[in-house]
Amino acid sequence: MDGANQMAVTEYVLLGLHEHHNLEMVLFVLCLGIYSVIVLGNALLIGLNMLDPRLHSPVYFFLSNLSLMDICGTSSFVSLMLVNFLETQSTISFPGCTLQMFLTLALGSTECPILAVMACDRHVAICQPLQYSELMSRQTCVWMAALSWGTGFASSLLQSTLTWSLPFCGHSVINHFCEILAVLKLACGDTSLNALLTMVATTVVTLAPLRLICLSYVFILAAILRVPSAAGWKKAFSACSAHLTVVVVFYGTTSFMYFKPKAKDPNLAKIIALFYGVVTPSLNPIIYSLRNTEVKAAAIALLRGDLLSREMSRFSCCSLSGRTG
Repeated sequence: MDGANQMAVTEYVLLGLHEHHNLEMVLFVLCLGIYSVIVLGNALLIGLNMLDPRLHSPVYFFLSNLSLMDICGTSSFVSLMLVNFLETQSTISFPGCTLQMFLTLALGSTECPILAVMACDRHVAICQPLQYSELMSRQTCVWMAALSWGTGFASSLLQSTLTWSLPFCGHSVINHFCEILAVLKLACGDTSLNALLTMVATTVVTLAPLRLICLSYVFILAAILRVPSAAGWKKAFSACSAHLTVVVVFYGTTSFMYFKPKAKDPNLAKIIALFYGVVTPSLNPIIYSLRNTEVKAAAIALLRGDLLSREMSRFSCCSLSGRTG
């Protein structure tokens, strides 16, 4: 973006729902509650994965990445949105809008590859259980997670750079919050290259991981059908049920947002987009808590104080050994 554009616009006006003040107050309370569930629920999952040795496995390592992504992704726009609900006019600075667009796009683009590597983890666990520890080593998991994060952030950096290089001619009113499609509507230049890049990026970071997920579950289903006992079927399905539920919820809600009929009332469209952004991340800790016996056992141990007392004992032993050494 050239200097003239930066001088022309120093802040953006976010329309929001200011003509419906009572509705904004209801949404503030509701979104604050959901946001609290997202932060506390996902932080609890990350804490349990760090404290409980039973959760020191690849699937929970990737789950921690997913939880961190949900916290950061939701915080990138919900925190400012909650403040704007209480104000008569909502504005965001040019640097703030740039950062918000970059983070929401980067973290949204990272979620699909993370779900794909989690599917690969389940595939190896069920189809190649004897080689699981070798194939899914700590180093391999770190590289897979780093590749997922790198892909999402590289895609966002490329799209954001190309978007902000467009001429904007002083337009400064954004319908809801700073996301790439809303910002592109403000441009007064040719956006055909941006549209092409968005389509390619969507294919790479959304559809390619979906194909990998589907392929992994085809092999998983084939392996399950070869298991002769019902107990083996149940064990295999329980190992995949939480991840499969998260995948269906994520891609189902995403498909609904992109293919739903255009709402006649623009305020209704804003509310639907709002709930898509805050409700979906809040479901992940609930799904993994309800459908996973190991996570439930770790949560119970935390409530009883067993995990913290174990960590304190280990810390005391390390301190004593350090002194004697």
